[in-house]
Amino acid sequence: MLVNTQGQSLFSDLPDGLPVISVEGVSKKFCRDLKRSLFYGVQDIASDLTGGRHNSDRLRDGEFWALQSIDFSLYRGQALGLIGTNGAGKSTLLRIISGLIKPDVGRIRVRGRIAPLIALGAGFNPILTGRENIYANMSILGLSTARIKERFQDVVEFAEIKEAIDAPVQTYSSGMAARLGFACAIYTEPDILLIDEVLAVGDARFKAKCYRRLYELRQKGVAFILVNHNAQSILNICDAALYLSGGALIAHGEVNSVVDQYENDIFLDGTERSNNSLTFPAKAPEKSTGAEIRALFFRDAQEQPTQTLITGEPATLCLTCESNDHYTGVTFNIRVVKVGGEESAGNVLALRGENDDAFFEISPGLSELQLRLPYLGLEPGTYAAQIRLRKDSMYMFDVVEAFRFTIATANSDMSKCRFYQPRDWAVVSSPHPSSIVN
Repeated sequence: MLVNTQGQSLFSDLPDGLPVISVEGVSKKFCRDLKRSLFYGVQDIASDLTGGRHNSDRLRDGEFWALQSIDFSLYRGQALGLIGTNGAGKSTLLRIISGLIKPDVGRIRVRGRIAPLIALGAGFNPILTGRENIYANMSILGLSTARIKERFQDVVEFAEIKEAIDAPVQTYSSGMAARLGFACAIYTEPDILLIDEVLAVGDARFKAKCYRRLYELRQKGVAFILVNHNAQSILNICDAALYLSGGALIAHGEVNSVVDQYENDIFLDGTERSNNSLTFPAKAPEKSTGAEIRALFFRDAQEQPTQTLITGEPATLCLTCESNDHYTGVTFNIRVVKVGGEESAGNVLALRGENDDAFFEISPGLSELQLRLPYLGLEPGTYAAQIRLRKDSMYMFDVVEAFRFTIATANSDMSKCRFYQPRDWAVVSSPHPSSIVN
């Protein structure tokens, strides 16, 4: 059963502690056979019309559970990350919450206006112009013509499509369609945003702009559910996460613990995790791309492996790789984001070996590639790094999506800044007269 009170914002009348979305025992089944699926669909419609539909909690021949017994709540101002492999049921759950499809079992209650961003250009008519689609799309999301007129210019400016506003949407690139869809959604002043991978399209600058806008909306009490296969985005933006696998709810709770479980089950299968280090088992020969990452860890100033990272102290990031051949032009890249910080727009550190002309030659067997940092300039906290092992800047050997590490401080004043500046202090007792500024 779907209970939906969308339309006018209810936040002003919503008692404290009452969820904006309640998902109670929701299950959804599909049929893989097209003809049988059409037959079941007609059968179900007829049963609904006559009030005789029963046993919706049982599978018929050819059916499977896309979702089964899902329970969770979303509260005002909360950011929930939805994670899982392809086919886990994430998009199906968002479609049920948005009202596009009905659950077979269970109930969903939505309090407030939902703005779904589930597909690029969803709801756009390709023949109509961008201007016409803004009016059509925002009216579908619940705004009157007068209110759309008030916000029209803001939508156009945010989407950055002023020159193409009177061109048919079918002439837009995928990035332009994504920008327009996102702008329409956020300027309806929704209570709840559903975002399914649409921010994966577009240039880095516009993505940063979108994430800043999401942060602003969240401060105003807007809740949102974000689907993203990039664990770093989930860690950086969301405070809670829900992990689905095969349609079942595996974990739900604080974002770090849920993402940890997801990584252990999927990305880090067979991996040993310790504080500030990771080790990986060898891949089967048929799965190897030529060289693979076997370990990530740090060394201290004495070149000894360490699990303690201190802001301002020397540190060396070490990547142990195993090669099955002789290669030249090997390098690696690192992109670091702060976990749980406000800087949801992007990187706090990005280093590319090819930009520093750091290309290595490796032989069959194990090699250790190092990134030496004379001073670790990052502020104390927890970070997630994406690390890519490459050849000649183009060929990808291996990638680790989210290597997490924690930095401590020996200086309490570091809590007042975000970057450690190496420095010396001195006094010159008798400066040369030419050095004195008049």
